[in-house]
Amino acid sequence: MQPRQTKVLVTGATGFLGRNICPYLVNLGYQVRALVRPSSDYAFLQRMGVELALGDVCDPHSTIGAVEGCQAVIHAAGKFRFWGEREEFFATNVEGTHNMLETSCQAGVQRFIYISTVAVVGKPPPGEPITEETACDPQDAYQESKLEAELLVRAYHCDKSLSAILLRPGAYYGPWGEYAFNRLFFKDPLSGLPVQVHQGQRVIFPVYIRDVAQAAELALTRGSAGETYNISGESMTHGEINRTVEHLSGHNIRWLNAPGWGMVALARLWTWLSRFTAREPYYPIGLYPYVFYDWPVDSGKARRELGFVPTPFEQGALATLLWYHSQGILAIERVASGVPGSHRKRT
Repeated sequence: MQPRQTKVLVTGATGFLGRNICPYLVNLGYQVRALVRPSSDYAFLQRMGVELALGDVCDPHSTIGAVEGCQAVIHAAGKFRFWGEREEFFATNVEGTHNMLETSCQAGVQRFIYISTVAVVGKPPPGEPITEETACDPQDAYQESKLEAELLVRAYHCDKSLSAILLRPGAYYGPWGEYAFNRLFFKDPLSGLPVQVHQGQRVIFPVYIRDVAQAAELALTRGSAGETYNISGESMTHGEINRTVEHLSGHNIRWLNAPGWGMVALARLWTWLSRFTAREPYYPIGLYPYVFYDWPVDSGKARRELGFVPTPFEQGALATLLWYHSQGILAIERVASGVPGSHRKRT
């Protein structure tokens, strides 16, 4: 696909990922249309010259006009939380995806990119790299809904000849994010809550948010229909990430090594109490798989077949810290001028 000849519909355009995908595509010369809810903040899209289609993935009627005239769809809309009602996850992640698939088939879309997640694996097999062939064992409603949506995408590819590709990114971090990885590894420790479990030895799978935008565009032009690609940077221990953020920010952080059993007990209690408060716990039990399992993700297939090149964590973390500082969200003592190396230590 040639950028100037391709109109791409992006769903979830006002979310964390969409805020990075849309400018990435615009800068490459694509014609971009965004499906946005009327109540969302979409002024930044208008300033970039993105065409707007008002609607919702959960409303099949509004998706028809949104897709019409587009050669490609990047379906990035989805509900991601560590806590919530099962019905809400399935309404957005499954029914919403079904609506976009059906409408895309009717409109004759040439390429459909579905943004899934490595988390569909659920419980990684100990001591093995996580590839696209790793068996999936979802542990919660979010993971189940994303895996079911993947099955729908594959069915539309096989049964209705939709040229579809699945991307499975790791844990997002970067500018415009304040939840999940960003909160646990940037906001919390730099705001006085520097908690880690298992002495920081667990392995997590960060991916710089703009690298997911890179992968989505590469999938438009180079990906093979019907394929699945893991999209992640280097898997790192929590301790390595913590030391990197500490070094880059100039903060001298005294880490609290909380006992695993204590954090699990707290999360279970907090999640139980949420039944009465109807508010997401600060530490919900849904965090468990991401914090207590090792996630050594292998994105070699994307590197070989798509030409995907992940951003080194030090570089992405620096950009993230600078964004937080520019927004007045975090006060950074001293931003390191160079890319650190010697402070990293394998555990």
